Formats: sequence, C-alpha cells, structure tokens
Amino acid sequence: MTESTTDLPSAGLSRRGVLAAGGAALLAPWLAAPARAQGDWPAGRVITWVVPYPPGGSTDVLGRNVAQRIGAALSTNVIVDNKAGATGTIGAAFVAKAVPDGTTLLGTSIGPQAIAPHLMGKLPYDHITAFEPVVIIGTIPHILVVGTDQPFKTVADLLAAAKAQPGKLAFASGGNGTILQMQGELLQQQTGARFIHVPYKGDTPALQDTLASQVQFMFAPAAAALPHVQAGKLRALAVTSAQRLKSLPAVPTMAEVGMKDFVVEQWQAVFAPAKTPTAVVQRLNQEINKALKDPAVVALADKLGVTLVGGTPQQLGDLQKADSAKWAKVIKDGNIKAE
Repeated sequence: MTESTTDLPSAGLSRRGVLAAGGAALLAPWLAAPARAQGDWPAGRVITWVVPYPPGGSTDVLGRNVAQRIGAALSTNVIVDNKAGATGTIGAAFVAKAVPDGTTLLGTSIGPQAIAPHLMGKLPYDHITAFEPVVIIGTIPHILVVGTDQPFKTVADLLAAAKAQPGKLAFASGGNGTILQMQGELLQQQTGARFIHVPYKGDTPALQDTLASQVQFMFAPAAAALPHVQAGKLRALAVTSAQRLKSLPAVPTMAEVGMKDFVVEQWQAVFAPAKTPTAVVQRLNQEINKALKDPAVVALADKLGVTLVGGTPQQLGDLQKADSAKWAKVIKDGNIKAE
C-alpha cells in the first residue's frame, strides 16, 4: 500500500503507560541534570522521524513541516528518514525495534497501522502492542466521484445499476490494499452490490481513468478530486466524512444517503516504540499539538486537504484499535488478499 502524491481518511486509551523494568533508565537523561530547565529536551537527543512512504506524499510533506517545528521547540535536530516499501510496514518495523526513548518516531497513516497488517500475513511486530500512540496529525476525507458522462446522479442510482448488472460496473483505486480499495469493498458489503475492483499504481492514474469514464466510480481523496468536481469534470455523489465538507456543502455524506456506518477518514499520526516513557510521550504530544496550531502548518494542511486534529495519545490509540478491527472484518469478509 503506497501513499500517493495526490493523497496529500476523530478520534478517547489511557497510557499503556506504566514504565516497564528499565523505564527508569530511559528517563535518566530527563532527571539527571537539575541545572536544566524543567521540561527541556535532553541535550544531544537527535530525533529520527521515520516516514514509511517515498518523499512527496502528504504524510511526508506535512510530517516534515511538523518535524521542523518539533526540532525548534525541543532545541534539537529532527531527521526525516523515508523508509518506504511493503505497504509501509518496513518503516513501521524499523520503529517498532528502535530504542524506546523518544528519539525514533513513526510519522505514518492508517494503512500500515490498521489495514496492511491484515493483508500482509505475519509481520515481525504487532501493529498495536509494538507502539505507543503519540498524537493524531489529521484526517483526509474522501469523495465518491463519477465521470460527468456517467448516468449516475446519486449513490442510489449507482447502487441500482450495480444490482441490475452484478459484477459489471468497476471502481478504481490507487492499488490493492489501499484505503480507496477498502471503501469500495465496504460499499459492496454494506449494500450487496457487486463491483469489479480495478487497482492502479497510485491515485493519479486511477483518477485519470475515472475522469475518462474508463471505470464507473472511485473514492478519491478530497484534495485530489475537488478541483475536477468544481471544474465540472467529475460529479460528487457523497463524501465519506461524518459531516459535509465546507467546500462541497450540497454534497451529502454517506450516512445521509442511507449508510450510517460508512464514515471513513484517512488519518495521519505519530507513534513511538512501545515502552517509551510516559513523560517522553506526553512531551512529544504537547509539542506536536502546538505545532498543529502554527499558522504555516494550518495553511499547508489546508492545501494538502488534511483536517488537523491533534488530541491525546489515548484518542489515537482508540482510533487505531477501532479502525484495525473495522478493516480486519472487511478484509476477512471480502477475502481480500495482498497482491
């Protein structure tokens, strides 16, 4: 599951948080220098921010911007390291095995942390227990779009046509195992309609063929689809967010068209290795929350189509567990395999 460059998906878990044996040693740099102002990041603690995707996607671009501000706030260097491959699990595995002292972080998204583990078979780590949640960066809503020369004006039109011709209509995605594919599979499972899944090598070619009506529809990232909708080249049938988008106030949510459990937002978040001391996690959480209020970060997120969230480690942990369970069921029920 790769992150597309067009992909520029709310969130309550108390800290797993009692320090394991050896946790006191990890805290030692925080406690050993009384001359240092309380709350300062220990001198020399360079942070590696691992992005499990190639450069250029929104998780990378926004992550670099936030990381720069974390470095300034903690008076240290933050190195962004792109470790792409294996649907994001290579970078995740690297962080899972890192020393849990706050110097290695995973700036990732829903794919490696809630979807890929159910497609990839046995991984060298547990995607839940191998990490400490730090904070949600933001969410990306999606839009169910069709080409304007398609006859479908509503989701009901699309479903009626699909049920009249089972297995004849096709939907595009940016690849097998992506959140875009998962939404098409969820639509089938919730409605009984049957579609053909056409995976592409990235969201951009998938969107291009949707524009050209080579496929009937696609769940597309809002930022990628919106210019085409506004230009009259794509028709938006529904949005996957819990609320209507301000940029498309006339387009209903999936819940409003009758699918009450169809709320899908692609999230971006930060995790640390399991057993990272609670004080370290909380400090990182505090500084990232501050960064998410920076006007330059807000402007960049708006450009990338990301709704900034922030919040507590508990909220991220709850979100990850809920989405992992949700997509595990969709993958099992649909007998979906990584290809």
